[in-house]
Amino acid sequence: MIVAMDGPAGCGKSTIARLLSERMGFLYINSGNIYRALTYAAIEKGIGIEDETALIVTASEVSIDYDQDGSILLDGRRLSAELRSAEVEAVVAQVSAIPEIRGIVNEVVRRLAQGKDAVVEGRDMTTVVFPDAELKFFIDASTEERARRRFAQASSSMSYERILENIKMRDAIDRNKKIGALKIARDALYLDTSDLTIEAVYEKVYSKILHLRETHGE
Repeated sequence: MIVAMDGPAGCGKSTIARLLSERMGFLYINSGNIYRALTYAAIEKGIGIEDETALIVTASEVSIDYDQDGSILLDGRRLSAELRSAEVEAVVAQVSAIPEIRGIVNEVVRRLAQGKDAVVEGRDMTTVVFPDAELKFFIDASTEERARRRFAQASSSMSYERILENIKMRDAIDRNKKIGALKIARDALYLDTSDLTIEAVYEKVYSKILHLRETHGE
């Protein structure tokens, strides 16, 4: 079963997806972390955001894999805090807007999820990568609430104002991408999490999965 989730930065979809992975044994795949890993690889090589050819070559050459717990492996090396560094945050949206890189990442996600119960989350999981997913969700929250959550989680010295500005910039890029723009799929369940606890959102998602499994006799 594929459970696909889309939504803007900081809406809470990563937390919900991780809970599903932990509690239901689903493989957790965060497409955003793959873009972050590729961005980190480019930064390590000294590749600038303006050199699209070099960025595409790097994306096609590195090896990306996932552990069951959602940890990402870049050429066999586990990445964690590196994915949320200020350097990565500053340019990952631009990297993810490159169509060729989106194609590479989409194929990685499909390969990792093939034949598994997986919860996949990102910006175009429900519309482009898994348009036939058994369940689709669009997770959302107000811009200010998303910035507040990111500020509370931030391990860097970024201010709330800078995080809010970064989220607004990423929203604009995500919604205007030529390929894989952030959209609400017609058959996706829309969940505004601004005033909901994580457990309340989880219960809504879990109930849909349970209903689908009962309907199909699983």
